[in-house]
Amino acid sequence: MMENMNKRILALIILLQILRFHAEGGGLFYNFYDQSCPQAENIVRAGLESASLTDPTTPSAILRLMFHDCQVQGCDASILLDANQHSELRSSKNFGIRKTELISLIKLALEAVCPLQVSCADIIVLAAREAVAISGGPRIDVPLGRKDSYIPSSSALADSLLPPPDIGVDGMLRIFAKKGLTVEESVAILGGHTLGITHCSNIHARLYNSQGGKKDAIEPKFKNILKIICPPMSWASNISFVPNDLTPLTFDNQYFTSAIHGRGLLRVDAEMPLHSRTGPFVTKFANDRGAFFRAFSSAFVKLGSSNVLTGSRGMIRRSCNALH
Repeated sequence: MMENMNKRILALIILLQILRFHAEGGGLFYNFYDQSCPQAENIVRAGLESASLTDPTTPSAILRLMFHDCQVQGCDASILLDANQHSELRSSKNFGIRKTELISLIKLALEAVCPLQVSCADIIVLAAREAVAISGGPRIDVPLGRKDSYIPSSSALADSLLPPPDIGVDGMLRIFAKKGLTVEESVAILGGHTLGITHCSNIHARLYNSQGGKKDAIEPKFKNILKIICPPMSWASNISFVPNDLTPLTFDNQYFTSAIHGRGLLRVDAEMPLHSRTGPFVTKFANDRGAFFRAFSSAFVKLGSSNVLTGSRGMIRRSCNALH
């Protein structure tokens, strides 16, 4: 009888711990909005599909928006709070961030159906998931339940946490390791560069001030082309750009093929095929799109789940760009 009582007490303690875990911010869950807002994912998908029809660069912009939001204090939609000149979005490393207004429009649609149920942080992650899928990439099953930050971040913090354009492989691996990513997943998540463009301002140093060496090599003919597109001391460096690979609107493994042939735009793109830790995975992904998709999906979920606000931590904003 005493043994049965002890078992019941233990079960009660475990139950109380589980309830506390949920109430105080105990993590993310699949099918999180099944009861509170069952149309949430469909509304986000419809928003992305509609925007992409009129602007095919939408998926790359949304994927970059998610990466930049998640790198600064986790995926908490702090990047959308553009209240003053010192806000996170004003960081020089957030130059070129676009489509924040699309997230706000999707939020308006969700508020009309499910008031104060779906966070802006979850909308960004779901939108990025859709961006990958509608561009030809994998459809990633993501856990949900993030809350929005209730404290604005700053441009100074973003400057310190977002990687610089000249970061190398070792530095990038350290950043992703802190998010729980393996080396294979780190290489895969960089494969997100397969979408979109790189501004000339981010590669000027490689083109004109590079110290050379095998680890930062650019294929000579490709370098000459880049110099034509991105001339030195150009006033247009911040508006001139180069496609990240031959298929910048399609989520595929072309990025890795380009990197292997010396056509990586950023330093980390060029170093990865030659680095002992990352080189084998670059080759693997260039030859096996399915392997890339699987590793990217795993990395995407880890990045989107790192250091997030859940439960009673954080808030659900009524408007994504304001603290209310």
